[in-house]
Amino acid sequence: MERTETAETSGTAGTAESDGRDAEGRHARPGAFTNRAMNTFSPADEEKRRGVRRMKLTATGLLLFVAVVYVLAKWASHQGAGPWAGYVAAAAEAGMVGALADWFAVTALFRHPLGLPIPHTAIIPTKKDQLGVSLGEFVGENFLSEAVVRQRLRAVGIGSRLGAWLAVPEHADRVTAELSAALRGALTVLRDSDVQAVVGEAITRRAEAQEIAPGMGKMLERIVADGGHKRAVDVIVTRAHDWLVLHNDTVMDAVHGGAPGWTPKFVDRKVGERVYKELLRFVTEMRDMPTHPARGALDRFLTDFASDLQSDGDTRARVERLKNEIIGRNEVQDLIASVWTSVRSMIVSAAEDERSELRLRVRASLLSLGARMSLDPKVQGKVDGWLESAAVYVVTTYRKEITSLITDTVASWDAEHTTKKIEANIGRDLQFIRINGTVVGSLAGLLIYTVSRVLGA
Repeated sequence: MERTETAETSGTAGTAESDGRDAEGRHARPGAFTNRAMNTFSPADEEKRRGVRRMKLTATGLLLFVAVVYVLAKWASHQGAGPWAGYVAAAAEAGMVGALADWFAVTALFRHPLGLPIPHTAIIPTKKDQLGVSLGEFVGENFLSEAVVRQRLRAVGIGSRLGAWLAVPEHADRVTAELSAALRGALTVLRDSDVQAVVGEAITRRAEAQEIAPGMGKMLERIVADGGHKRAVDVIVTRAHDWLVLHNDTVMDAVHGGAPGWTPKFVDRKVGERVYKELLRFVTEMRDMPTHPARGALDRFLTDFASDLQSDGDTRARVERLKNEIIGRNEVQDLIASVWTSVRSMIVSAAEDERSELRLRVRASLLSLGARMSLDPKVQGKVDGWLESAAVYVVTTYRKEITSLITDTVASWDAEHTTKKIEANIGRDLQFIRINGTVVGSLAGLLIYTVSRVLGA
């Protein structure tokens, strides 16, 4: 029996929500009101639930109607009513099948049909947490995306505002001092490994920005065009032929090992011999025939692969991922870190000296940058782009933590009550699936029966 909330409970919840306190007057924790909203039924929800019940009765009534029609049509057919009874019975029978199938599908979303624990049923209550994860991922991909963040920051116009502020000498001095202090603190307090990680990330990001797939594609295209790959193919097929000749027993053992235990040994031996002969024949032909179809297929594959490296987005993305994995290897990162060690002491000394060339150049650069940012739209655009990239990095890096708010909130909802509330909101439309399934099934059954009769005639 479905649970309903009393008017008194609803009134208490509404009062608590209005002043930011719970029912006992305490300030509720964040998300408490959301959970309360999911665990109560509003008058609108109750009206929707009544609409769902009415549509369920309608869909069930239509099922009973076609069942009665089926019984009457079969009875009329046995009484010699004529060919029409067969058509009606076929349509009604298919309508029942369609109605029952769609009833099962709709019911399986919210509960186990007939209370039976059939696998992959009661999807919403059992998969509630997974649905929350999917919803969080959807928000992260569509709302916390690079395009949305960039568009919003671009509308603020940070570059022009920051430029006007930096153009003031006092502000430039202050920023220079703060940057120097921050740099000294980072280099003296942080461990070398931490600073090396930052430097390594900057260098790695620069390397990742250079795409290598198009260049590789052009090189492979030239190799294939010149026939340079054919020598490698010759070596491979020759070695494969020699290996097969010397390792007949190895191939046979592999076939025997993969055969079912119930097959006779002589069958396994015949199959193994056949497999070995076919492999040897294929490799021999490929070795001796420059025009072998497999060689042509390999040429076409390499040509297509060279083209994909230059124009196919998925292929280029996979190559980029492989490149990034290589860049992330410890050996490469150690090489990057060694560069930092040699310049660390020099940077610390320059940052501590107020009259050092480093600090003077930083101050002059800040003043110049501020003047250009306040006047030059191109510079403003560059600064806006840098800030947007930084914001995009933060959003994309910590997207999981941001979207976990959605995931954790959905996970805190009561599964049974959430299922009822979702059914109240979309269940009425889902009942039309049952009705449509009955009608479409009847028409399909009538069509199939008609075609079968015509072909049979």
